[in-house]
Amino acid sequence: MDMPLKNIKVLEQGTFITGPCAGMMLADLGADVIKVESPDSGDPYRTYQEGNYSPHFQAYNRNKRSIALNLKSEADKKIFDELAAEADVFIQNFRPGAAERMGAGYERLSEINPKLIYCSISGFGKDGPYRDRPSYDSVAQALSGFLGIVTDREHPRFLGPALADSITGIYAAYGALGALVSRGMDGKGRLVEVSMLEAMTHFAIEPFTALFALGTAPVGMDRPRLAQAHILKTRDDKLVAIHLSSPEKFWDQLTDAFDVPYLREDPRFATRLARIDNYEALGEELTAITRQRDRSEWAAIMEKFDVPFAAVNEVEEVVDDPQVNHLNLIVPMEKTGQDGADRAVRPAVTVDGRPFLDVRPAPRLDADGETIRQSLANGKGWPDPTASAGRRSEATQ
Repeated sequence: MDMPLKNIKVLEQGTFITGPCAGMMLADLGADVIKVESPDSGDPYRTYQEGNYSPHFQAYNRNKRSIALNLKSEADKKIFDELAAEADVFIQNFRPGAAERMGAGYERLSEINPKLIYCSISGFGKDGPYRDRPSYDSVAQALSGFLGIVTDREHPRFLGPALADSITGIYAAYGALGALVSRGMDGKGRLVEVSMLEAMTHFAIEPFTALFALGTAPVGMDRPRLAQAHILKTRDDKLVAIHLSSPEKFWDQLTDAFDVPYLREDPRFATRLARIDNYEALGEELTAITRQRDRSEWAAIMEKFDVPFAAVNEVEEVVDDPQVNHLNLIVPMEKTGQDGADRAVRPAVTVDGRPFLDVRPAPRLDADGETIRQSLANGKGWPDPTASAGRRSEATQ
C-alpha cells in the first residue's frame, strides 16, 4: 500500500515541539520531510537534556531528513530557496516577524513557489497585544483556560505532557492537509496560520460551549463528577480507573461486580444526580471496596461484568499491555548510537485496515546534508528520498 502522502514534499524549519510535531504528523503519513536546522547545534530540542540527540527531540522528529543551513550565507540561502521552490508544504514556528527577517516569510516563499502551502505557527497569533510575547506549552495551557479547567485550585499543578505544544502541532498538520486538498482542486497555494492560544482554546471547546449555553463554565472536577469517573486504589497499591458515564446500566453492573447491592439503595447514590452530588463520598466507598483485592483480580471481575474500566498504567506497563501488543502499537526501530531509541510508538491511524509499522529514527544533525546538496548541485532538484540512508519503505509491513 502506498502511503497517503506519498510524493508530498515538506520543508520544515521547526524548533522544539509545535513545528516539529506538525512535520512529524505529515511524515508519519508518508510525506518526505526535510528539516532545516542551524549549523551550530540544530534544533534546540536536540540538547534539551544532554548531548545532541535528546529523547525529546527524537520523539517529534522521526521519519525526517536533516540539513544544516546558515541562511545568512548566500550559498546556503540558495539551497534553501531551491528546496522551497519544490516543496508542497513549508512549516515554521518562529515568533511573528522572525521568518521574514531570515528570508523565510510567506510573501517571499510564495513568490518563489505560488503553489506552496505555507504553515505558520505562533504563540498568540500574527498580531494583537500579545503578539511579541514568548510562549511555551505552560503559557498556552494557562491563557486558553484549559489549565483552569483541569487543575485542582487547592493544589495547582501542571499536567506532565506538553499538551499545548503537541495539540498545536496536530492542528497545524490538520490545516496543512486541508490546504493540500484545496490546492488539489484549484492549484493555488495557501497561507495556513495557527497559534497555540487558538489551538488550545478550540481543544477546550466543550467547557466554552457550556458557558455560552448555560452561563456557567465548568471547573476542574466537574467533568469527572458528571462523567462518574473515579480513580480507585487497590490492595496492591495500584490504580484503576472507572467511567460510568450516564447509562444507568453501568452503575448497576459496577455494584454487581463489587457485590454491593446495598449501595444502590443508599439515598446518596440511588440516582445519577445523587451520585454526582455525593461524588467524593462515593469515591471513598468504592475505594474501601477496591482496597480488598489486587488490581488484577478487580480487572478480571469488572471485565466479566462489562464495567468501563482500565488499569492506570505506568509507561512501562503500556509497552507490555496485551491490547497494545495486539495492535502492534510499539514497533521496533533502528537504533542509532547509544542514545538512540530502539522502539517507537507507530502512527495512530490505519488505512485500509493496515497500520504504518515502519518508523525511521530522527536524523542526526545534517545527516542528509551531503545527499541533498549533491542532488541540487547536479541539477536533479529535490533529492530522491530513497537516496538517504535508512529511508522508510513506502509500503507498510
